Amino acid sequence: MTISKDLLQKLAAQNKIELDALALERFDSYASQLIEWNSKINLTAITDPEEILYKHFLDSLMPLKFETPPEGSSLIDVGTGAGFPGLALLIARPDLDITLVDSTAKKLKVVSDIASKLELSPTILHARAEDIGQDPAHRERYDYATARAVSNLRELSEYCLPLVRPGGQFLAMKGAAIKEELADARRAIGILGGEPEKLIAYALEEKGERHLLWVRKKRATPKQYPRPGAKMKKQPL
Repeated sequence: MTISKDLLQKLAAQNKIELDALALERFDSYASQLIEWNSKINLTAITDPEEILYKHFLDSLMPLKFETPPEGSSLIDVGTGAGFPGLALLIARPDLDITLVDSTAKKLKVVSDIASKLELSPTILHARAEDIGQDPAHRERYDYATARAVSNLRELSEYCLPLVRPGGQFLAMKGAAIKEELADARRAIGILGGEPEKLIAYALEEKGERHLLWVRKKRATPKQYPRPGAKMKKQPL
């Protein structure tokens, strides 16, 4: 055993998140594989089992406290890195249709290997978000887009909102500076067809303040967005 499954189950239950025995076994295996892989490739700075439990697993699951995606909902996790939050959400909700996208092939190779050993089958996509946002196979196709610890909110909105169908939601998982980021990003969110719907603060015990921002996709995103990443930085919305 790598993590305390009892602690994870207790913390999840306190946050109204149900984890069955299979999910707990998968999280334990995920932690073990993450630590093993991290000795070969820099996946995460967090390698202590308890820190993984709080800062990766529980944090990734927190959206389920406030939102219950309908069975079979499609979700794309932009900049998934070591699989957070997308693979963690799939462990808790294996009925979801989850796509994990990242521009770093070596990280996706690890995530794919971990998912296979967990007997889970997310779609693995090696691509830049600004490219798939212009791809008809992915543009405005998803019920949810998530992103955790990826760029500032203004750029993140341009990466993610084009992937969300009108009526769907973009969920940004952010730290303490979210209010300042949101103030800067409101115009961009509106241009991209979104509208901030709710902002929820929470704490992971004594592990720091976190925020969840839900943005509802109200209208189709204009065709010129997303733009190339360099242009986003040079000419922010």
